[in-house]
Amino acid sequence: MMRRAFLIFAALVATPAAAQKLDDTPRTVVMTAFYPEWHSLVPMIKDAREHTINGNTFLTGTLEGKPVVLMQSGVSVVNAAMSTQLVLDRFTVKRIVFSGIAGGVDPALSIGDVVVPQDWGQYLEGSFARMTKRGWVAPDKGDAQSPANWNFLFPRGTLITTPSAPMKRVYRIPVDADLLALAQKVVPTITLERCVPASEKMRAGSALCLPKTPKVMVGGTGVTAGIYADNAAFRVYLQKAWKARVLDMESAAVMQVAMSNAVPAIVFRSLSDLAGGDPHKNMEYVFEHLSSANSAHVVRAFVAALPD
Repeated sequence: MMRRAFLIFAALVATPAAAQKLDDTPRTVVMTAFYPEWHSLVPMIKDAREHTINGNTFLTGTLEGKPVVLMQSGVSVVNAAMSTQLVLDRFTVKRIVFSGIAGGVDPALSIGDVVVPQDWGQYLEGSFARMTKRGWVAPDKGDAQSPANWNFLFPRGTLITTPSAPMKRVYRIPVDADLLALAQKVVPTITLERCVPASEKMRAGSALCLPKTPKVMVGGTGVTAGIYADNAAFRVYLQKAWKARVLDMESAAVMQVAMSNAVPAIVFRSLSDLAGGDPHKNMEYVFEHLSSANSAHVVRAFVAALPD
């Protein structure tokens, strides 16, 4: 009897309690990856209330008159997936809107431009092939939708489950169609900034300006992996094989978790560098402040246009 009672007690202790909602108000999650993006939006949150979960800070309040919860995903795919599920479990979430910076892949884009992709893929979700007399041979052949390989790297898609469908393999996760349609209406009304005050990493007292006013573009593919990409040859590959416009380290993971939870999501990314296409060196440290501000500028206009 004593042993049985002990086992029951141990089982109860080992079973985690269901996540407790911290807020019942239906909100739009405005997600950023790291500090420059976060700092571009924090001053805009009205009636802010801070919540801390597992060391992560969440700000509830309003943005452009709409109830929001502002958060950082953390950099890279694991942090992004974990943080996305965390906010879905602890708040009442209507939709996710991501604001951040990215590396430019499409040669038609320039630093400072904001891109709103229609879908996202995980380009390192694949197989490393072995070299044979016949060349690279992957463990699996993929399918007709699989992007072409890059040397020994063969994309094989991401396995995703949803509440209404069994597990399936996808190469591109679509953003929410209604949110994308709204972005297409809002984007033409937005003028981006060409100059911002210098960041702390730049010379004090000088402004940072681009040679021309950036633009906002909707559509195309964004790609994600847990790697910082700064390679000209690989950039060309991503543009050709994936038709990618931008790359980052979080968005496809956020989209995957949102899709699995049937939560609408969309991503806005402003180019801080060209992912290996910069003429002399990677320029993120120079333009991350300006790019974060431009992405936040577009997201604020988008949130203002969301239905109540």
